[in-house]
Amino acid sequence: MRMSHMFGRTLREAPADAEIPSHQLMVRAAMIRPLGAGLYSLLPLGLRVIRKVEQVVREEMDAIGGQEMLMPVVHPSDIWERSGRFFEVGPEMTRLKDRGDRDLVLAMTHEEVVTDLVSTEVNSYRQLPQIVYHIQTKWRDEPRSRGGLIRVREFTMKDSYTLDTDAEALDTGYEKHAVAYDRIFTRIGLDFIKVGADVGMMGGSKSEEFMAFSPNGEDTLFICPNGDYAANREVAEFRRDDPAPEDLLPVEEVETPDTDTIAKLAELLDIPLSRTAKAVFYIGESGRFIFAVIRGDLDVNETALRQATGEATLTPATADQIRAIGAEPGYGSPVGVEGAVIVVDESIRQSPNLVAGANRPGYHLRNVNLGRDYEADIVTSFASAWEGAPCPVCNAPMKLERGIEVGNIFQLGTRYTEKMGATYLDKDGKAQPVVMGSYGIGIGRNAAAVVEQRHDERGIVWPISIAPYHVSLLSLGKEAEVIEATDRLFAELEAAGVEVLYDDRADRPGVKFTDAELIGNPIRLSISKRTLGAGEVELRLRTETDSEMVPADEVVGRVTGIMADLFAELDPDSGA
Repeated sequence: MRMSHMFGRTLREAPADAEIPSHQLMVRAAMIRPLGAGLYSLLPLGLRVIRKVEQVVREEMDAIGGQEMLMPVVHPSDIWERSGRFFEVGPEMTRLKDRGDRDLVLAMTHEEVVTDLVSTEVNSYRQLPQIVYHIQTKWRDEPRSRGGLIRVREFTMKDSYTLDTDAEALDTGYEKHAVAYDRIFTRIGLDFIKVGADVGMMGGSKSEEFMAFSPNGEDTLFICPNGDYAANREVAEFRRDDPAPEDLLPVEEVETPDTDTIAKLAELLDIPLSRTAKAVFYIGESGRFIFAVIRGDLDVNETALRQATGEATLTPATADQIRAIGAEPGYGSPVGVEGAVIVVDESIRQSPNLVAGANRPGYHLRNVNLGRDYEADIVTSFASAWEGAPCPVCNAPMKLERGIEVGNIFQLGTRYTEKMGATYLDKDGKAQPVVMGSYGIGIGRNAAAVVEQRHDERGIVWPISIAPYHVSLLSLGKEAEVIEATDRLFAELEAAGVEVLYDDRADRPGVKFTDAELIGNPIRLSISKRTLGAGEVELRLRTETDSEMVPADEVVGRVTGIMADLFAELDPDSGA
């Protein structure tokens, strides 16, 4: 490709709204252009990157037996109604009508479509297991689009689906995907980790996410330094140590003026936060009042609390709503309240004689105990982990990292097939629901995550596997012999299968060097009157600061050798 003919121009400055490196650099390097909130056009350089990510994904999906297909972006709403998600998903789903006044949905994901296909295409256990996948456009009306391709509304996703007869077979397909994802993210050059995750709107029994490390990631990860445990904050667990046993002491009311926070209470009574019981009040989507009780030194993990209560959403309760159940804001406790679902964290059950609110301003109760002074409707674990929290496996202090979700895998089970009638006949001729798994990779997000990890002050540093081109070739001079020599090398490299971005523009050398560094192809070759006189070509790797001079007749061999080494470094099978 000659840059004089390339559609799109590089920019010296990033747009004012571009806050993170991948957004800034992909705009400046003429790879993406914004159209609207969360909407981006891919320019030719950017599309080449995306196509290469897709190809890596295809190769690894095919390697585990995946069959590629293609499903529509626009869905009739009835399949989403049959699964129940039409009513469960909020404004992120875009609903519309066609000219016949029929309800339609823009695809957020394709579980419903796959399940509908399974109901017509699979009828016997002999047809299972199966893995199908496609790479298709998705639409999610994100409330906070940000970060260029990191969080957008329209995006391309590879989603795949395992179809099995039972849970054991599902485990096999799930593990195949985990291995394939390891290979995919290794091949495209990411530094990543697999962590436990919440199933979210997908449902099912198990989920894990693949996270690319980045200080600009939206997810907080808890990671054991010994490698024994890793989880997203939403589901992170930690080891709990049982306190020393105590005799239950009688309840005692104590005056506590102006102590409407746990911190003030602990300071006034000169006790650690762990000797207090904190009340946190919510209204669930169902309208129920959710009264959460947790030890004062811990915080509520709302994801775990939602799962425990079966509520899709939890909204903080107002002062009037709190008082309506007999509690008092700032001085609340579950003692004596009515009309609320009392949900107690395990930390409370393990900790006797806590100080809790008296449900009237200016007073608290000493020695409040679960089971004697109040009862719980639900006792479960919903405390958030914290930096340094003990690993649930080995007890080592866990560290926090930020990450970008680049892939996820879900065990759906029969969540969709039972509701939508997707069954097969088993060996005994009895109808059974197909057991499903669902697996996603955001294509554009992966490209952006690579840029987040691989850039410097000069621009992008692409791994060779997904770089727009293997080589940036620069003609540095207006002399006819320089142009002829560079044209000749361009043709020789392309004939050897090397992808070349040839900067043949009539610009100063500094401009060409700057753009080559910004775009970030792995290898840079330069020909000038000086190098031509010496019969050499200047070669520099994008990862290096020093150049080397290579005899002109050895350049093609030297480049193909470097390319082989760079690909080997990313090959999971190479041992590099």
